[in-house]
Amino acid sequence: MGLFLLRRIGQALVVLLIVSAVIFALLHFLPGGPARAILGPRATPQKIAEFNHENGYDLALPLQYTRWLGKAVHGDLGFSYKRNSPVSTLLKATVPRTLLLVGLGTLIAVLIAIPVGIIQATRRNRVVDHALTTVTFTLYSMPSFWLGLILIEVFAIKLGWLPPDAPTGSPLEMLQNPAGLVLPIATLSLVTIASFSRYVRASTVEQLEQDYVRTARAKGLRSGAIVRRHVLRNALSPVVTLLGLSLPWILGGSLVVEAVFNFPGTGFLFWNAAQAQDYPVLLGVVLVVSVGTVIGSLLADLGYAFLDPRVRDQIGAK
Repeated sequence: MGLFLLRRIGQALVVLLIVSAVIFALLHFLPGGPARAILGPRATPQKIAEFNHENGYDLALPLQYTRWLGKAVHGDLGFSYKRNSPVSTLLKATVPRTLLLVGLGTLIAVLIAIPVGIIQATRRNRVVDHALTTVTFTLYSMPSFWLGLILIEVFAIKLGWLPPDAPTGSPLEMLQNPAGLVLPIATLSLVTIASFSRYVRASTVEQLEQDYVRTARAKGLRSGAIVRRHVLRNALSPVVTLLGLSLPWILGGSLVVEAVFNFPGTGFLFWNAAQAQDYPVLLGVVLVVSVGTVIGSLLADLGYAFLDPRVRDQIGAK
């Protein structure tokens, strides 16, 4: 297991190195180069030359990459001239809020999607299965921004039960105003539930057709006991992997949700930076999301090995 962990960490580091090289290349593919893109079209040639010298853009590309990577490792992701602030400072303020939104939204989605998928699988091709399938397909096909607007129209404008805008402040201050978190979390959760429940259903159906389930039924075990004791753990193994692989998709959904509800997170920061053509912020957010995605994939692999004894046996054999 220790060798497997070291090998996966090594693979994750290689992927992060490749991602950093791609982001560094994107920096040089900006319109007019980094200096022109950051300083704006009105920057004089003298200002551009000074900027390139101060930031090392007049050095050879390998030296530039080494210098940029060293700064990134130490948390220096550039400077936003549009906001007159380091990118790392902006991310430190917004990442915890996005983690709160994504964390609560994903947790609620998983807690609901697992029983929904199991109910569909154990009542396959019945009325309950068809009804839940219709609901989940509808939510899955609905764009997150459209769902958010519908929730605002119904619960904020017509009924007046909840505020249309998300709360501001630190994550702790946001938690002290839970009413403002309901709609953005619900929007993110509903779309995620629709996706995860389909995988839980498919995985549970596959497990219910295995020989060990027939053996358990032949021994007289009830269906509920079979699902709880045997099927559930095996059916959840692919879901753990799905969580890691779905992290970019969930974060992409949070970007739209944050824009709809004015949620002051990283997605909203990225949205405003895209409109203002604030390229250092855009690349900084992309780097942070890429690192989070690689870490999520690594944790998913470890969780899959923990849940599935067959994977542990294969790892031990190696």
